[in-house]
Amino acid sequence: MTNDRITEILNRPLSQELLARDLCRLAYVAKDGTPRNIPIAFAWNGKEAVMCTSKNAPKLASLRENPAVAITIDTEVHPPKILLVRGTVELDEVEGIPEEYMEMNGSYGMTAEQRVEWEAEVRSLYDGMVRIVMTPTWAKLIDFETTLPSAVEELVQQRAERQQQSGNGARSDEPGTSTS
Repeated sequence: MTNDRITEILNRPLSQELLARDLCRLAYVAKDGTPRNIPIAFAWNGKEAVMCTSKNAPKLASLRENPAVAITIDTEVHPPKILLVRGTVELDEVEGIPEEYMEMNGSYGMTAEQRVEWEAEVRSLYDGMVRIVMTPTWAKLIDFETTLPSAVEELVQQRAERQQQSGNGARSDEPGTSTS
């Protein structure tokens, strides 16, 4: 997939809406070779997804060994809106708390007082963090209105071909079809 195509997909209004969310699911391969898929806060900076973790997080050894990852950002409504992004990560160990970490946790339902307490707790717990910076190499937006998963697109095409071959469209006994 070309960089221009990735940029076009990620700049769509629905993609931008999903990229403004606080939580994604990060998939990677663990050191023992088994898959992992974890919820993690993230921030989109316009070209990269930035996630932050503690310097002692077990996932860091896995990401150092195999930097290929995927993230999923989706909604909990029907029809779902899904942004799938694959890429590679670079790990950036920083002193203190990265500003992205404070920003990516901004939409949780906290009162102003809770936010102050949360920030104080974070600053007292971490002397530094690791920024997990993902550069996209592939992207797909699925909205179930204009775009579908590739397997469903294939089924729709096959159905259209069957209907075209029958000459009269769908038979009335096929589920989800009508003859009117």
